[in-house]
Amino acid sequence: MFTGIIEAIGTIRQIAQNSKGVSLQIDSGKLDLCDVKIGDSIAVNGICLTVTVRAEHSFSVDVSHETLRCTTGLNNLGNQVNLEKAMRLSDRLGGHLVSGHVDSVGEVIQFEPEGENYQLSVQVPAELLKYIVVKGSVTVNGVSLTVNRIEGKIFDVNLIPHTLAETNLKLLKVGEAVNLETDLLARYVERLMIQSINQS
Repeated sequence: MFTGIIEAIGTIRQIAQNSKGVSLQIDSGKLDLCDVKIGDSIAVNGICLTVTVRAEHSFSVDVSHETLRCTTGLNNLGNQVNLEKAMRLSDRLGGHLVSGHVDSVGEVIQFEPEGENYQLSVQVPAELLKYIVVKGSVTVNGVSLTVNRIEGKIFDVNLIPHTLAETNLKLLKVGEAVNLETDLLARYVERLMIQSINQS
């Protein structure tokens, strides 16, 4: 599990094809890897991946064809990626509960300054809309954000200067794809409601 509070921006340094997908070597930037072991999970652009090799300032992960098919941002050398180590039970939950299992890919419709902040508008697949609510949480490229407005298939979030400085969201462009994970609690509520209806 993760919190959606990004710890560092990393860079994809190597991509090696293999029979199951690709192996990535990622420069960890300012992410402290001292307590990271092989087998630990790190969220890379919101995607939970398992560390297979750990060096002093980099780590490697394997990415399956299926993960590559339903996510974005892992297939280009030099891509900057948001990094977060898995949370401990003793950690503060500064964002919201994030599984690292990307629901779908959205499209940036608008990314414009509003004073010192930026407004980011993302179009989502229709099937995800029921999980996105105003003032609720959504994860974009691994970043925990609060939904400010929903119109049709588009939701808006406000990005403060700190979020822009500490994540790769500052690099977004209109038309670009982003990884989306909806609020985990919304999915559990839906499941409980369906079970309740089926049992009644």
